[in-house]
Amino acid sequence: MTAPHEQTPFRQTRFRIGGMDCASCAAKIDTAVRRLDGVADVSVSVTGASMTVSHGGSLNDDKVLQQVARLGYGIVKAEAGTDGRASPAANAHDHADHDHDHGGGQVAEEAPGLSHLHGNAEPGQAWWRSRRAVLTLACAAALVAAYGIGHLFPVAERWVFLAALLVGLVPIARRALMAALAGTPFSIETLMTIAAAGAVVIGATEEAAAVVVLFLIGELLEGVAAGRARASIQGLADLVPKTALVERPGGTIDVPADLLVVGDVIVVRPGDRIPADGEIVEGAGDIDEAPVTGESTPKRKGIAEAVFAGTISSDGVLKVRVTAAAADNTIARVVRLVEEAQESKAPTERFIDRFSRYYTPGVLVAGALVALLPPLVAGDYWNEWIYKGLAILLIGCPCALVISTPAAIAAGLATGARRGLLIKGGAVLEGFRRITAVAFDKTGTLTAGKPVVTDIVAYGGDERTVLALAAALEQGSSHPLATAILDRARADKAPVPPALVAKAIPGKGVEGSVGGAAVFLGSGQAASERVVMTEAQRLAIDSLNGQGKTVSVLVADGVVAGLIAMRDEPRPDAAAGIMALKAEGIRTVMLTGDNRRTAQAIAASLGIDARAELLPQDKQRIVGDLQREGLKVAKVGDGINDAPALAAADIGIAMGGGTDVALETADAAILHGRVTDVARMVRLSRAVMANIRQNITVALGLKAVFLVTTIAGITGLWPAILADTGATVLVTANAMRLLRWRG
Repeated sequence: MTAPHEQTPFRQTRFRIGGMDCASCAAKIDTAVRRLDGVADVSVSVTGASMTVSHGGSLNDDKVLQQVARLGYGIVKAEAGTDGRASPAANAHDHADHDHDHGGGQVAEEAPGLSHLHGNAEPGQAWWRSRRAVLTLACAAALVAAYGIGHLFPVAERWVFLAALLVGLVPIARRALMAALAGTPFSIETLMTIAAAGAVVIGATEEAAAVVVLFLIGELLEGVAAGRARASIQGLADLVPKTALVERPGGTIDVPADLLVVGDVIVVRPGDRIPADGEIVEGAGDIDEAPVTGESTPKRKGIAEAVFAGTISSDGVLKVRVTAAAADNTIARVVRLVEEAQESKAPTERFIDRFSRYYTPGVLVAGALVALLPPLVAGDYWNEWIYKGLAILLIGCPCALVISTPAAIAAGLATGARRGLLIKGGAVLEGFRRITAVAFDKTGTLTAGKPVVTDIVAYGGDERTVLALAAALEQGSSHPLATAILDRARADKAPVPPALVAKAIPGKGVEGSVGGAAVFLGSGQAASERVVMTEAQRLAIDSLNGQGKTVSVLVADGVVAGLIAMRDEPRPDAAAGIMALKAEGIRTVMLTGDNRRTAQAIAASLGIDARAELLPQDKQRIVGDLQREGLKVAKVGDGINDAPALAAADIGIAMGGGTDVALETADAAILHGRVTDVARMVRLSRAVMANIRQNITVALGLKAVFLVTTIAGITGLWPAILADTGATVLVTANAMRLLRWRG
């Protein structure tokens, strides 16, 4: 008996699983692992080929490895500091029959009664060389040979078709038995075995053999499609180069990128992919971030600016100090978080799983009633109605129905991640479509998070001279306003003369001697203590302050030489992002701790309502007020000072550029910091839910059509198996269309 969970602190262990590509595989593995003593919870991701086990410290990892390996799957522990992918040796773990047809486990919130024939190619191996492909080709070849032999020797026709049938059916039947012994009697292998055996009994051996081949082909196509879905997110990891050019005493050397450590200095040449997250320490150049964030326009970056692994240096030689090890770089964290998100189920997916628990046994009962009642009650022909009952067994398999939701969710999460939209789980992705209000933080979310020079007013000289004198005083300062002035001087190529005896005056400004003139730069109030300002100058300062701008006054030799106004400006796409949300019928509001005048000025330029001078608890309260109005609220912030509001919102979104905070907090993260991406998340959610509705319609619609035509005697076993495997392939292929979504 398992020890009481509350007495043991739980820890999580993550595993990679090979040969798993359908919902029934996940169900079977889930069932088996949950039976181990000490296991509290199990989360399995088909598309991520991974499993996370929550357990007490007493559980030996070897027990999990053995339990899953017995089922015919490859499994390896995902060690910290690696990408966690199963090795070829691990993937080669399976039973002596060398194929994988898995039966689903019957557990709560999972899809029992599902099982497929699996045998994935090992990593790097072509799909057509996989065990499943070999079995499919062997069964198809046996069927073709049976047709030829049967034509030449009609007397042996029944036996050669029976032999061809057994090539594919024996491994299916064996796995059906194993699934039944594991507690899953209602698997597709069971339905296939019963249908094929029944067809042989009533003399439809040729058709039974053909149905088995069609089943294997459908499963092979499903596996290929599932592999493509998995590769779409795992392919992100391949963006990081395998080697890096590292500075060492005496020169540079090539080292494996996964051996880089924090503090290493790497050299990035023009056209190279950057092998690690880091900070530029020498050089400048255009960085193409499209592979990571989807941003089409390269960004100009220079000293002290952050760069991400997998991005491309378009021009210039850069020296970059590594700030994150390989296992913790932006791409590795995105891949890891998306795979963890795929392990969580969306509400629609949980409903479909619960429905499937009763659906498959109901199909068996329906098939038996169709086969037995007409002959017993109406005296109809037994063979005719048994044949129809067997066809119904194949029609009724809920494979397509169960895969309809997780396939679309996985594709949606993967395509979002490839475009800088990190959504943590199917429930969050589904929840975005219900959002009716979005509350934005201001600083660092709607604005860039740092002031820039917006206005330069010169008195008795030119703007270039005003900027040069101000920059001379601010040299060496790291204050945000000083940085803004120095950045503008560099951008305008203004000459910056040296300043002598420059010193800061606390709370007032900075003063010094520039070119023999006594110069002061400070607030309007501090400047008015030194010189007499004209009415026009005071009105100009008031006007700029009214626009939410901070004004510094430049005084040279006792005369006001000019004004420099600065403000944290909206992001270039902020107005477009607000308009996009309004176009979707979503209300927007800005919540900020900044002063009311600045907040109103920014809000007016963006066309958004503003609430200003708020403490963190005030933001949380306003989110609650919006929810009490019946709105579904998303909160967008930096993930730190907005934590209470992010937690209170229906969905919390961290605005982040790949930082730890952006990736680890909230329910979703916008990696590139684009305001327009909030609306894209909503549109992605709606596209995914529309895809799910299409999938469910296809899955149930095909079954309904073939059910009616089978009862009417129009279709038989061939169309019946197509209604199952064909629908599964169609549903999977439809979900894969989301990988091409652009938003």
